[in-house]
Amino acid sequence: MRASWMAGAAGTLVAASAAVALPTRLPGPAFPVFENAQALTAACDAGLAGAGERVKALEAMAPSNAWLAAFDEITAYVEDASGPIYLLLNVHPDKSIRDAAQACWQRWSEFGSSLGQNAVLYQALGKVKPVDAIDRSFVADSLDGFDDAGVGLPPAARDRAKQLNDRMSALGQRFAARLRDADIKVAFLPAELVGVPESVWNGKPRDGEGRVLLGLDYPTLIPVYERAELAATRERMWRAKQNEGGDGNLKVLGELIQLRREYAQLFGAGSYADFKLRRRMAQNTANTSRFLAEVKSAVEERESRDLEELRKAKSTHLGTPLESTRIERWDAPFYTERVRRERYAIDQDAFRPYFPPMESLKFVMRVAETMFGIRYTQIPAKLWHPDVLAYAVSDVDSGQPLATLYVDLYPRDGKRGNAAVFSFRNGAARSGRVPQAALVVNFDRKGLTLSELVTLLHETGHALHSNLSLTRYAGQAGTSVQRDFVEAPSQMLEDWIYDKKVLKLFAEVCPTCKPVPDEMIDKARVARDYGKGMAIARQHLYASYDLALHGADAPEPMALWAKMEGATPLGYVPGSMFPAGFGHIASGYAAGYYGYLWSDVVALDLRTAFAADRLDPLVGTRYRRIVLSQGRQEPPAELLRNFLGRDTNSKAFFEDLAR
Repeated sequence: MRASWMAGAAGTLVAASAAVALPTRLPGPAFPVFENAQALTAACDAGLAGAGERVKALEAMAPSNAWLAAFDEITAYVEDASGPIYLLLNVHPDKSIRDAAQACWQRWSEFGSSLGQNAVLYQALGKVKPVDAIDRSFVADSLDGFDDAGVGLPPAARDRAKQLNDRMSALGQRFAARLRDADIKVAFLPAELVGVPESVWNGKPRDGEGRVLLGLDYPTLIPVYERAELAATRERMWRAKQNEGGDGNLKVLGELIQLRREYAQLFGAGSYADFKLRRRMAQNTANTSRFLAEVKSAVEERESRDLEELRKAKSTHLGTPLESTRIERWDAPFYTERVRRERYAIDQDAFRPYFPPMESLKFVMRVAETMFGIRYTQIPAKLWHPDVLAYAVSDVDSGQPLATLYVDLYPRDGKRGNAAVFSFRNGAARSGRVPQAALVVNFDRKGLTLSELVTLLHETGHALHSNLSLTRYAGQAGTSVQRDFVEAPSQMLEDWIYDKKVLKLFAEVCPTCKPVPDEMIDKARVARDYGKGMAIARQHLYASYDLALHGADAPEPMALWAKMEGATPLGYVPGSMFPAGFGHIASGYAAGYYGYLWSDVVALDLRTAFAADRLDPLVGTRYRRIVLSQGRQEPPAELLRNFLGRDTNSKAFFEDLAR
């Protein structure tokens, strides 16, 4: 059974009608609030018991179209019982509740691996007669999920597949928990923080020697990387982040890689990458490798040019001979930002006064409202932290409730450190089930940089993909699309932030906010392409490493990384252990990190439809109906063809690389 629990239908958007009242409650069930770990564990017990009862009832049903709906209801039930718990293990401020949530999630993972090998359900599903293309797609996807869980393997191999699935799930959780709960602090004397905005470190805790204790959250990390004048300061912060997962995570990753290879071998696949890619847009390792080779060829010269410019900037800054000046890993962000400021007279920190966090959230929501004919209404709700906000999403014309969106804006100890959207409840048009999702980011309360505003709109793109889903079945809803397509709807929107017409919407949500000057945006638009060669080359390295790591020989992770990073112009820094913190490949992006670049190709092609007007509601409505609403029930290539009126291509992507 395809595990779509964390990721909703065919329907048509409701026609326009007279003005409608604003919603007064959140669509769907209230988010569960657990007073303590025991309460969460009790809910976990009840949820698992209920799921078991539903599986038994489905086993007794004769195959039919009603059976297909009942099968999807199990997915819906599992989402409601387990989805909020998975979210809480990533965001709850109480470690005991996070620990209980992690233990519960492992039990749900084991339930899922058993369900995926349920031969009674598999055989019944195979006997269902689909009534149309959507049913056929859902049946085919679900059968693939059963097959990938090992239902068709011989008994001994099937048992081993379940053991491997359960162990891999536990290891993935352990990897993430070590990063989430690391709570690393790096001590600096104030004199060592020259160049770092005082607002970043003033008021932070200090140790007994008066040193400032800085965490590795992004609102702290990035300003140190980009602004600290002392190389030693940047290096210490860089090494702390690189080694955040420690030797423990390297061991976890090493075991994961071996288990994944064994899992793929059970199915006769040559590698874990081969096993996974056969279900994705890329189809196979050969296509993915060919694509990555094309990207490398397109950026190689530009990367060298970027690095040479940074070397000159460092030589000038420090007064050292150019021929003996070397750019270190911890130098690259600092000198990239320094050149941007000097060459383009643009400073990311200068944007913070223009983009207060709450107003920035309202702004990206207004962008979505303008494009897609929806409305966000804040609704009071008791949630996992006082900072978390809740919004009802509704259709403007009809007033129909569409979804609930929770927003968690600020960093704190024990919270997931990067930006993500958790689509923990998918919609289903057949039953009127509405989706729910949580947007989780970590922004400075003093304001956002332009880059952070891009991140916020990117994550809002994921939320829209979830919230505006109208698939028939929950199992195919929202962001449950193929992994190498899932980033495209978010990446498409990133360019909107550099459009002055789009930014004018800020005045609608905050009339008292000082508007960002047009010339700042003009400069930022030019400056954003600086360093693109290095940035894309780094993404290429991550994708290539992930693919090689999941190849036939399943190499030792640290040795492979040292070799591959060592072959890049900046080389490998002895003692650093980036793979220990590479959370994507310990989780769902295993053998799939290339998807960020692959999706970028799709995103830039999608963007061509909005070239005349980023906010065109007619194009936006078509995009909502043809792409966002369809989830996985139509293949990405078909969605793109229906929206663009042609087959998708990589022309816009490679033109952008050359810009």
